[in-house]
Amino acid sequence: ETLPAPLSGIRVLDFTHVLAGPFCTRLLADLGADVVRVESSKHPDHPWPSAFKRSDGRPASYLNTSRSKRSIAIDLKHEAGRGIALRLATAADVVVENFSAGVMSRLGLGYETLRPLNPRLIYVGMSGYGNTGPRRDWTSMNMNLQGYGGLMLVTGAEKDPPIAISNSWNDYIGGLHACFGIIEALAAREATGKGTHLDLSQFECSVSLIAPLVLSSAVNQRSPKRLGNRSTQVAPQGVYRCAGRDEWCAISVRDDEQWRALTTTMGIPALGRETCFATVLERMRHHDEIDERIEAWTSQLPAIEVENQPIISAAASTKARRAHPRGLTRLACSCG
Repeated sequence: ETLPAPLSGIRVLDFTHVLAGPFCTRLLADLGADVVRVESSKHPDHPWPSAFKRSDGRPASYLNTSRSKRSIAIDLKHEAGRGIALRLATAADVVVENFSAGVMSRLGLGYETLRPLNPRLIYVGMSGYGNTGPRRDWTSMNMNLQGYGGLMLVTGAEKDPPIAISNSWNDYIGGLHACFGIIEALAAREATGKGTHLDLSQFECSVSLIAPLVLSSAVNQRSPKRLGNRSTQVAPQGVYRCAGRDEWCAISVRDDEQWRALTTTMGIPALGRETCFATVLERMRHHDEIDERIEAWTSQLPAIEVENQPIISAAASTKARRAHPRGLTRLACSCG
């Protein structure tokens, strides 16, 4: 017997754009919610060039976040359009928007307007810095949030310039946090019968992900070191060149037993018994030397033969999922 989806019957009105908001509402749709996305024919939500487009010009990222949703085009600056949006919001369980602070209120669609019309409504604003505080009027994009949140100075190696995590890290983190908040608010509504206003700051979501480093900085009064692919807890850990063209493997040794197993696999078990490499702390002190020994071994082998995970491209990852299917992806038709 197939169980109903967890959010089956929940109606979501989606005023989001770009990635963070659409990713949040896509997660809600994946969980069974009926998501209606409000779009604009004057300002389409996929205006940027993309190397990954369909024949109709829609980028793959747009299709990824728009799946399982219905949509309606409304001119929110027109009185009739606002009227349609108000009727939809009155019947919705959840409204999600990620405009800059104040935009929805100026359109006559803010929480203060919708709450009297729909007291059970869960209204979610997910701007870059929240709707209160000194940064409320700042606009934001993924790169800005990574920089201002401190992430770019804990990524990369010590002498590198500030480095961002690619693939819109902050957008996905913000979308996940918003989805979690909505699910919690829906559960609370079951108990109280009341809706709520969730004011999410994507900046704060980003900072929460590096909370251990923030705490360490506060306690030690110094910034954490940038370690590249190394770790503060295990050693050795890194990315090592293999024999094939542009082939690499990732190796992470968790404890002393794994270290001895690695050196045995490398054909030099005596290295695993040497006192200067016997503990994690000692291996951290001699990481450069260990890296040289490991790469001397891995560089003679194709990545697939090394008894750790090879590093593969996104295209190769897709092929790997097809070879070992677990139902993560499936082919689908796009209508319209």
